[in-house]
Amino acid sequence: MKWICSIAVLLFALDGLAQNPRVNIRVDGDYRYITSNGIPNHATGQFPNANNPNRITEQNHSWKVPVHPKQAASVTPLRLFPFGVGTNGIPFDPGAAEFWNRDFNSGWQYEPMSGTPNRGLDQNLAHVQPTGAYHYHGLPPFSMPRGEGMNQMVLAGWAADGFPIYIQFGHADANDLLSPLKYMRSSYRMKRGARPGGDAGPGGRHSGIFVQDYEYIKGAGDLDECNGRFGKTPEFPQGTYHYFLTEAFPFIPRYFHGTPDISFQRGSPGNGPPGAGRGGPGGRRPPPGGFGGRRPPRR
Repeated sequence: MKWICSIAVLLFALDGLAQNPRVNIRVDGDYRYITSNGIPNHATGQFPNANNPNRITEQNHSWKVPVHPKQAASVTPLRLFPFGVGTNGIPFDPGAAEFWNRDFNSGWQYEPMSGTPNRGLDQNLAHVQPTGAYHYHGLPPFSMPRGEGMNQMVLAGWAADGFPIYIQFGHADANDLLSPLKYMRSSYRMKRGARPGGDAGPGGRHSGIFVQDYEYIKGAGDLDECNGRFGKTPEFPQGTYHYFLTEAFPFIPRYFHGTPDISFQRGSPGNGPPGAGRGGPGGRRPPPGGFGGRRPPRR
């Protein structure tokens, strides 16, 4: 019996270790090309698990983003495709393909980071799609800058529109790389009061279970509705718009400042069939936008 238990523990440990991760990021002309086999370069939780029946498998991820991204006339809401990709080749994919009453048109999308229902996220706030694709739903704890890393901003990856993504710390003065780093606060807050009930909504008080339990309040934090701002970064000392991953909602941005490249859409070559989350939507199109289906104007 001890021998069997030892084998079980060993298999669990091996399953949680990074195995042969491959990622390549290169610039060619006007585009940055990112390819990955989708295997993380760090230990993971156990997959399958009680709340996620999928096993991590090698992927054929292939994306491209503009090297010189431009601001769009209005922000673009994230639909059911990745927001961006980490420097380790793992997608940042915050949305879930699960809606109240299983109705995409309800306008009430479950928030994976709420833990209700439990989607089997591991210690990296990640889990696995039915396709075997491992992806992050929040700021991975292993990515937190420590020690010397706190002396400068940390590049986390690239958004689908080409703008860089950083890990939750930016300079106190966005235009001064010598100013101290500070924690970047999201400008989203949980709504007060109750959700509509009956046929209009799930009822109950706003609690964070749904994406629509949150609202953007301009000036409430350091970041805009896209969870980003303009300023200087180590990689862009002349200044650029850039996003942040944050510990508070939206965790991973839900709106694009620019225009996302079509290579991030599910079903594009190299990125598998439509679908996300535990079961996948089977290619059905969700309502536009993550906050009641509205696309806010550019402020």
